[in-house]
Amino acid sequence: MTDINKEKLITEEIVPNSMNGMFMLILNIALMLCSALLFIFSVSYLKGALQVGMIIISCLYFFIIGPVLFAGLKVLKPNEALVLTLFGKYYGSLKGEGFYFVNPFVTAINPATPIASSAMISLEGTNKDKKNPELNLNLRSKKISLKTMTLNNDKQKINDALGNPITIGIVVIWRVVNTAKAVFNVDNYTEYLSIQCDSALRNIVRLYPYDTFGDDNEKTLRGSSLEIANKLQTEIQEKVEMAGLEIIEAKITHLAYASEIAAAMLQRQQASAIIDARQMIVEGAVGMVEMALEKLSENNVVELDEERKAAMVSNLLVVLCGNRDAQPIVNSGSLY
Repeated sequence: MTDINKEKLITEEIVPNSMNGMFMLILNIALMLCSALLFIFSVSYLKGALQVGMIIISCLYFFIIGPVLFAGLKVLKPNEALVLTLFGKYYGSLKGEGFYFVNPFVTAINPATPIASSAMISLEGTNKDKKNPELNLNLRSKKISLKTMTLNNDKQKINDALGNPITIGIVVIWRVVNTAKAVFNVDNYTEYLSIQCDSALRNIVRLYPYDTFGDDNEKTLRGSSLEIANKLQTEIQEKVEMAGLEIIEAKITHLAYASEIAAAMLQRQQASAIIDARQMIVEGAVGMVEMALEKLSENNVVELDEERKAAMVSNLLVVLCGNRDAQPIVNSGSLY
Protein backbone atom coordinates (compact mmCIF):
# COMPACT_ATOMS: atom_id res chain seq x y z
CA MET A 1 0.00 0.00 0.00
CA THR A 2 1.39 3.40 -0.98
CA ASP A 3 1.95 6.25 1.44
CA ILE A 4 -0.83 8.25 -0.23
CA ASN A 5 -3.37 5.53 0.44
CA LYS A 6 -2.19 5.19 4.04
CA GLU A 7 -2.81 8.88 4.62
CA LYS A 8 -6.40 8.50 3.42
CA LEU A 9 -7.19 5.66 5.82
CA ILE A 10 -8.99 6.48 9.06
CA THR A 11 -7.53 4.60 12.02
CA GLU A 12 -9.21 5.98 15.15
CA GLU A 13 -12.79 6.66 16.17
CA ILE A 14 -13.86 10.10 17.35
CA VAL A 15 -16.33 10.60 20.19
CA PRO A 16 -18.82 13.27 19.05
CA ASN A 17 -20.21 16.02 21.25
CA SER A 18 -23.60 14.96 22.53
CA MET A 19 -26.17 15.89 25.17
CA ASN A 20 -29.00 14.15 26.98
CA GLY A 21 -31.72 13.62 24.41
CA MET A 22 -34.64 13.68 26.84
CA PHE A 23 -33.55 17.02 28.27
CA MET A 24 -33.25 18.57 24.80
CA LEU A 25 -36.59 17.08 23.73
CA ILE A 26 -38.44 18.61 26.69
CA LEU A 27 -36.56 21.91 26.32
CA ASN A 28 -37.30 22.19 22.61
CA ILE A 29 -41.01 21.41 23.08
CA ALA A 30 -41.19 23.99 25.85
CA LEU A 31 -39.48 26.61 23.68
CA MET A 32 -41.83 25.87 20.80
CA LEU A 33 -44.82 26.32 23.13
CA CYS A 34 -43.29 29.57 24.36
CA SER A 35 -42.82 30.76 20.78
CA ALA A 36 -46.50 30.00 20.08
CA LEU A 37 -47.52 31.96 23.19
CA LEU A 38 -45.16 34.76 22.15
CA PHE A 39 -46.85 34.89 18.77
CA ILE A 40 -50.30 35.14 20.36
CA PHE A 41 -49.09 37.76 22.83
CA SER A 42 -47.44 39.82 20.08
CA VAL A 43 -50.55 39.82 17.92
CA SER A 44 -52.83 40.69 20.84
CA TYR A 45 -50.88 43.24 22.88
CA LEU A 46 -47.88 44.57 20.98
CA LYS A 47 -47.79 47.16 18.23
CA GLY A 48 -45.33 48.65 15.84
CA ALA A 49 -41.81 47.35 15.17
CA LEU A 50 -41.69 45.38 18.41
CA GLN A 51 -44.74 43.44 17.35
CA VAL A 52 -43.26 42.61 13.96
CA GLY A 53 -39.95 41.53 15.53
CA MET A 54 -41.59 39.25 18.10
CA ILE A 55 -43.82 37.69 15.45
CA ILE A 56 -40.80 36.98 13.23
CA ILE A 57 -38.80 35.47 16.11
CA SER A 58 -41.69 33.27 17.29
CA CYS A 59 -42.47 32.03 13.79
CA LEU A 60 -38.79 31.47 13.04
CA TYR A 61 -38.33 29.22 16.06
CA PHE A 62 -41.68 27.43 15.80
CA PHE A 63 -41.49 26.59 12.09
CA ILE A 64 -37.73 26.34 11.43
CA ILE A 65 -35.43 26.11 14.46
CA GLY A 66 -37.61 23.81 16.56
CA PRO A 67 -38.22 21.18 13.82
CA VAL A 68 -34.53 21.28 12.84
CA LEU A 69 -33.49 20.56 16.45
CA PHE A 70 -35.65 17.45 16.44
CA ALA A 71 -33.36 16.01 13.75
CA GLY A 72 -30.52 15.96 16.27
CA LEU A 73 -32.26 13.43 18.53
CA LYS A 74 -30.81 9.92 18.21
CA VAL A 75 -31.87 6.69 19.94
CA LEU A 76 -29.45 3.76 20.22
CA LYS A 77 -30.16 0.26 21.45
CA PRO A 78 -27.53 -2.02 23.02
CA ASN A 79 -24.67 -2.96 20.65
CA GLU A 80 -25.54 -0.30 18.11
CA ALA A 81 -23.56 2.66 16.79
CA LEU A 82 -23.97 5.61 14.47
CA VAL A 83 -21.17 6.98 12.26
CA LEU A 84 -21.83 10.71 11.78
CA THR A 85 -20.50 13.15 9.20
CA LEU A 86 -20.88 16.92 9.14
CA PHE A 87 -20.90 18.40 5.64
CA GLY A 88 -18.79 15.51 4.33
CA LYS A 89 -16.27 15.44 7.20
CA TYR A 90 -16.10 12.66 9.77
CA TYR A 91 -17.80 14.01 12.90
CA GLY A 92 -17.67 11.01 15.24
CA SER A 93 -19.09 7.61 16.16
CA LEU A 94 -21.96 7.56 18.63
CA LYS A 95 -21.92 4.39 20.76
CA GLY A 96 -23.78 3.09 23.78
CA GLU A 97 -27.46 2.62 24.43
CA GLY A 98 -29.44 5.72 25.26
CA PHE A 99 -31.17 8.86 24.01
CA TYR A 100 -28.78 11.46 22.60
CA PHE A 101 -28.84 14.91 21.09
CA VAL A 102 -26.12 15.79 18.58
CA ASN A 103 -25.62 18.47 15.96
CA PRO A 104 -28.83 18.36 13.91
CA PHE A 105 -26.91 18.87 10.66
CA VAL A 106 -24.90 15.64 10.96
CA THR A 107 -25.67 12.71 8.68
CA ALA A 108 -25.46 9.03 9.60
CA ILE A 109 -23.64 6.75 7.14
CA ASN A 110 -23.70 2.98 6.81
CA PRO A 111 -23.28 1.68 3.24
CA ALA A 112 -23.36 -1.98 4.32
CA THR A 113 -26.73 -2.05 6.07
CA PRO A 114 -29.35 -4.19 4.32
CA ILE A 115 -32.86 -2.97 3.74
CA ALA A 116 -34.56 -2.86 7.12
CA SER A 117 -38.13 -2.48 5.84
CA SER A 118 -39.99 -1.47 2.74
CA ALA A 119 -43.15 0.53 2.26
CA MET A 120 -45.35 -0.28 -0.69
CA ILE A 121 -47.64 2.37 -2.10
CA SER A 122 -50.22 1.16 -4.58
CA LEU A 123 -51.53 3.80 -6.94
CA GLU A 124 -54.95 2.72 -8.14
CA GLY A 125 -55.71 3.36 -11.76
CA THR A 126 -59.03 4.28 -13.22
CA ASN A 127 -59.00 1.31 -15.58
CA LYS A 128 -59.37 -1.94 -13.60
CA ASP A 129 -57.96 -3.98 -16.47
CA LYS A 130 -54.61 -2.22 -16.19
CA LYS A 131 -52.15 -3.24 -13.53
CA ASN A 132 -51.79 -0.83 -10.67
CA PRO A 133 -48.37 0.84 -10.66
CA GLU A 134 -46.40 0.21 -7.48
CA LEU A 135 -43.79 2.41 -5.87
CA ASN A 136 -41.23 0.84 -3.53
CA LEU A 137 -39.85 3.05 -0.80
CA ASN A 138 -36.79 1.34 0.65
CA LEU A 139 -36.08 2.51 4.16
CA ARG A 140 -32.48 1.78 5.13
CA SER A 141 -31.30 1.83 8.71
CA LYS A 142 -28.07 3.78 9.21
CA LYS A 143 -27.18 2.11 12.49
CA ILE A 144 -24.18 -0.21 12.64
CA SER A 145 -24.59 -3.42 14.59
CA LEU A 146 -21.79 -4.20 17.05
CA LYS A 147 -23.16 -7.66 17.78
CA THR A 148 -21.33 -10.88 17.02
CA MET A 149 -22.41 -12.03 13.56
CA THR A 150 -21.99 -15.11 11.41
CA LEU A 151 -20.81 -15.27 7.81
CA ASN A 152 -21.54 -18.49 5.93
CA ASN A 153 -20.35 -18.26 2.32
CA ASP A 154 -21.19 -20.74 -0.40
CA LYS A 155 -19.10 -23.90 -0.70
CA GLN A 156 -16.04 -23.58 -2.93
CA LYS A 157 -14.27 -26.02 -5.22
CA ILE A 158 -10.51 -25.77 -4.62
CA ASN A 159 -7.52 -27.94 -5.52
CA ASP A 160 -5.58 -29.21 -2.53
CA ALA A 161 -1.78 -29.58 -2.31
CA LEU A 162 -1.91 -32.78 -4.41
CA GLY A 163 -4.08 -31.18 -7.08
CA ASN A 164 -7.24 -33.04 -6.11
CA PRO A 165 -10.41 -30.94 -6.41
CA ILE A 166 -12.34 -30.70 -3.17
CA THR A 167 -15.41 -28.81 -2.01
CA ILE A 168 -15.04 -26.94 1.25
CA GLY A 169 -17.17 -24.52 3.23
CA ILE A 170 -16.40 -22.39 6.28
CA VAL A 171 -18.32 -20.30 8.78
CA VAL A 172 -16.76 -17.14 10.23
CA ILE A 173 -17.81 -15.49 13.50
CA TRP A 174 -17.03 -11.77 13.42
CA ARG A 175 -17.98 -8.32 14.72
CA VAL A 176 -17.29 -4.65 14.09
CA VAL A 177 -14.79 -3.12 16.54
CA ASN A 178 -13.94 0.14 14.74
CA THR A 179 -16.93 1.78 13.08
CA ALA A 180 -14.89 4.52 11.42
CA LYS A 181 -12.64 2.02 9.63
CA ALA A 182 -15.62 -0.12 8.64
CA VAL A 183 -17.47 2.78 7.01
CA PHE A 184 -14.70 4.90 5.48
CA ASN A 185 -11.80 2.53 4.68
CA VAL A 186 -13.78 0.06 2.56
CA ASP A 187 -16.79 0.42 0.30
CA ASN A 188 -18.93 -2.26 1.96
CA TYR A 189 -17.41 -4.07 4.91
CA THR A 190 -19.70 -7.11 4.72
CA GLU A 191 -18.89 -7.74 1.07
CA TYR A 192 -15.23 -7.01 1.77
CA LEU A 193 -15.22 -9.63 4.54
CA SER A 194 -16.91 -12.20 2.31
CA ILE A 195 -14.36 -11.75 -0.48
CA GLN A 196 -11.41 -11.89 1.90
CA CYS A 197 -12.75 -15.08 3.48
CA ASP A 198 -12.91 -16.77 0.08
CA SER A 199 -9.40 -15.58 -0.80
CA ALA A 200 -7.90 -16.73 2.51
CA LEU A 201 -9.64 -20.09 2.22
CA ARG A 202 -8.08 -20.72 -1.19
CA ASN A 203 -4.64 -19.75 0.05
CA ILE A 204 -4.81 -22.10 3.03
CA VAL A 205 -6.37 -25.12 1.28
CA ARG A 206 -3.70 -25.14 -1.44
CA LEU A 207 -1.02 -25.78 1.20
CA TYR A 208 -2.45 -29.07 2.55
CA PRO A 209 -3.59 -32.35 1.03
CA TYR A 210 -7.04 -33.68 1.77
CA ASP A 211 -5.61 -36.94 3.13
CA THR A 212 -2.31 -38.83 3.01
CA PHE A 213 -3.70 -42.38 3.36
CA GLY A 214 -1.44 -43.62 6.13
CA ASP A 215 1.18 -40.92 6.78
CA ASP A 216 0.11 -39.68 10.19
CA ASN A 217 2.99 -37.19 10.50
CA GLU A 218 1.83 -34.97 7.63
CA LYS A 219 -0.86 -32.39 8.29
CA THR A 220 -4.02 -32.76 6.24
CA LEU A 221 -7.28 -30.93 5.79
CA ARG A 222 -9.20 -33.87 7.24
CA GLY A 223 -6.92 -34.66 10.15
CA SER A 224 -5.70 -31.18 11.18
CA SER A 225 -8.93 -29.22 10.89
CA LEU A 226 -8.43 -27.33 14.17
CA GLU A 227 -4.95 -26.09 13.28
CA ILE A 228 -6.05 -25.15 9.77
CA ALA A 229 -9.03 -23.25 11.19
CA ASN A 230 -6.68 -21.27 13.44
CA LYS A 231 -4.43 -20.39 10.50
CA LEU A 232 -7.50 -19.42 8.50
CA GLN A 233 -8.67 -17.14 11.30
CA THR A 234 -5.25 -15.47 11.50
CA GLU A 235 -5.04 -14.83 7.77
CA ILE A 236 -8.57 -13.44 7.52
CA GLN A 237 -7.87 -11.16 10.51
CA GLU A 238 -4.81 -9.72 8.78
CA LYS A 239 -6.83 -8.99 5.67
CA VAL A 240 -9.78 -7.30 7.41
CA GLU A 241 -7.78 -5.31 9.99
CA MET A 242 -8.03 -2.18 7.84
CA ALA A 243 -11.83 -2.56 7.81
CA GLY A 244 -12.12 -2.44 11.61
CA LEU A 245 -13.39 -6.01 11.93
CA GLU A 246 -12.49 -8.70 14.45
CA ILE A 247 -12.54 -12.37 13.49
CA ILE A 248 -13.59 -14.29 16.58
CA GLU A 249 -13.59 -17.78 15.10
CA ALA A 250 -13.37 -19.59 11.75
CA LYS A 251 -14.51 -23.19 11.37
CA ILE A 252 -14.68 -25.68 8.52
CA THR A 253 -18.28 -26.79 8.10
CA HIS A 254 -18.01 -28.92 4.96
CA LEU A 255 -15.12 -30.93 3.50
CA ALA A 256 -15.39 -33.53 0.75
CA TYR A 257 -13.89 -34.54 -2.56
CA ALA A 258 -15.44 -33.00 -5.64
CA SER A 259 -18.09 -35.11 -7.36
CA GLU A 260 -15.90 -35.94 -10.38
CA ILE A 261 -13.28 -37.78 -8.27
CA ALA A 262 -15.35 -38.77 -5.24
CA ALA A 263 -15.96 -42.35 -6.50
CA ALA A 264 -12.28 -42.96 -7.30
CA MET A 265 -11.14 -41.56 -3.96
CA LEU A 266 -13.70 -43.69 -2.16
CA GLN A 267 -12.25 -46.81 -3.78
CA ARG A 268 -8.78 -45.67 -2.73
CA GLN A 269 -9.91 -45.18 0.83
CA GLN A 270 -11.59 -48.59 0.83
CA ALA A 271 -8.44 -50.24 -0.54
CA SER A 272 -6.32 -48.56 2.11
CA ALA A 273 -8.74 -49.68 4.83
CA ILE A 274 -8.73 -53.26 3.51
CA ILE A 275 -4.92 -53.35 3.47
CA ASP A 276 -4.75 -52.07 7.05
CA ALA A 277 -7.36 -54.62 8.17
CA ARG A 278 -5.57 -57.48 6.40
CA GLN A 279 -2.28 -56.50 7.99
CA MET A 280 -3.87 -56.61 11.42
CA ILE A 281 -5.52 -59.97 10.69
CA VAL A 282 -2.26 -61.54 9.49
CA GLU A 283 -0.36 -60.30 12.53
CA GLY A 284 -3.01 -61.76 14.82
CA ALA A 285 -3.14 -65.06 12.89
CA VAL A 286 0.64 -65.52 13.06
CA GLY A 287 0.53 -64.97 16.82
CA MET A 288 -2.27 -67.50 17.23
CA VAL A 289 -0.45 -70.14 15.15
CA GLU A 290 2.72 -69.61 17.16
CA MET A 291 0.80 -69.97 20.40
CA ALA A 292 -0.93 -73.17 19.14
CA LEU A 293 2.38 -74.80 18.25
CA GLU A 294 3.87 -73.89 21.62
CA LYS A 295 0.87 -75.34 23.53
CA LEU A 296 0.95 -78.59 21.54
CA SER A 297 4.66 -78.95 22.22
CA GLU A 298 4.41 -78.13 25.93
CA ASN A 299 1.52 -80.51 26.64
CA ASN A 300 2.95 -83.31 24.49
CA VAL A 301 -0.36 -83.63 22.68
CA VAL A 302 1.24 -84.71 19.42
CA GLU A 303 4.72 -84.74 17.95
CA LEU A 304 4.95 -83.17 14.53
CA ASP A 305 7.88 -83.08 12.18
CA GLU A 306 8.74 -80.00 10.19
CA GLU A 307 6.61 -81.03 7.23
CA ARG A 308 3.53 -81.60 9.41
CA LYS A 309 4.14 -78.31 11.21
CA ALA A 310 4.29 -76.49 7.87
CA ALA A 311 1.02 -78.10 6.79
CA MET A 312 -0.61 -77.21 10.09
CA VAL A 313 0.60 -73.62 9.87
CA SER A 314 -0.75 -73.38 6.32
CA ASN A 315 -4.15 -74.75 7.33
CA LEU A 316 -4.44 -72.47 10.37
CA LEU A 317 -3.51 -69.40 8.35
CA VAL A 318 -6.10 -70.29 5.72
CA VAL A 319 -8.76 -70.63 8.41
CA LEU A 320 -7.80 -67.49 10.32
CA CYS A 321 -7.14 -65.21 7.34
CA GLY A 322 -9.90 -66.33 5.01
CA ASN A 323 -12.86 -64.16 4.04
CA ARG A 324 -15.32 -67.00 4.53
CA ASP A 325 -15.82 -69.69 7.13
CA ALA A 326 -13.62 -72.72 6.54
CA GLN A 327 -15.20 -76.05 5.49
CA PRO A 328 -13.38 -78.74 7.52
CA ILE A 329 -12.57 -82.15 6.03
CA VAL A 330 -12.62 -85.00 8.58
CA ASN A 331 -9.97 -87.68 8.00
CA SER A 332 -11.32 -90.95 9.36
CA GLY A 333 -8.34 -93.02 8.25
CA SER A 334 -4.68 -93.15 9.15
CA LEU A 335 -2.69 -89.98 9.55
CA TYR A 336 -0.25 -91.29 6.93
